[in-house]
Amino acid sequence: MAGSLKDQLMNVGLVDQKKAKKADAEKKKKNKQASKARKSGQKVTDEKALKQQELEQQRKEKQEKDRLLNLKRNEERQNKEIEAQCRQMIKQQQIDLPKDAELPHNFAYENKVKTIYVTSELQAQLIRGQVAIAVLEEKFYLIPDKFAEKIEQRLPKFVIRVEPEEEPDEDDPYADYKIPDDLMW
Repeated sequence: MAGSLKDQLMNVGLVDQKKAKKADAEKKKKNKQASKARKSGQKVTDEKALKQQELEQQRKEKQEKDRLLNLKRNEERQNKEIEAQCRQMIKQQQIDLPKDAELPHNFAYENKVKTIYVTSELQAQLIRGQVAIAVLEEKFYLIPDKFAEKIEQRLPKFVIRVEPEEEPDEDDPYADYKIPDDLMW
């Protein structure tokens, strides 16, 4: 039994001449690749290790992708909850506009001038900032300022505020002649 394993297997009849030559060729090819890799400074890795690394990398990428997707879903869910809370607050706290309101109150919304009709009392409250305008589904509602602040902190797009009047220039010759907001022409 001094022969090689290949010779022993051939003698027993488990391996024929073609399979033995094929196995020798593969062995020489692997040795040649390994020697080239050693010469160039690369590590010799077998296919199983490469596949394992690829699978591990794919698993990590999938986990990261799933994590980002979950974060996005959570953020969308929170945004919907906040919007629902703001809608509910507007509906519950709205100030009913009387049907006999005749004073037009103009304000800017999406670069357009919009008008709502209010009473003189509501107009004064709007000017003083005690009441704000809330937008919900392209309809306008009046709500108390304290609720408008809460809504504005969460979703600023739902609240329209009347800008306070600017201080006139000291050089303005008409500074003493202010035009009141409730002036009727």
